[in-house]
Amino acid sequence: MLHDLQAPTPADAEFEAHRHAYNAAFHALDLNWYWDPVTFASIHRYGRAGVKAWVEREQAHLLKAYTIDFLVNAVEVTQARCLAAYERQEAKKSGDRLAA
Repeated sequence: MLHDLQAPTPADAEFEAHRHAYNAAFHALDLNWYWDPVTFASIHRYGRAGVKAWVEREQAHLLKAYTIDFLVNAVEVTQARCLAAYERQEAKKSGDRLAA
């Protein structure tokens, strides 16, 4: 309970930014997927291999139509684009606050 009262650390903020970027990528790719913090933590520690394992385990039906590498590449490229857009937006907010 005490942990809930602590301010988020930069590592927490980075974790959440990456998680939200994955969820935004799923939306952009019209995939009905969502990673909560616990799911993302279990995948994130393994990087690309974690994403691949998750797709193989949780979305195996898609492998009838797409190769695993195609799906993982689509997710990773779109996630990187979503994360970059988020980081640009945050940098602009920081710049706006400094100018004010």
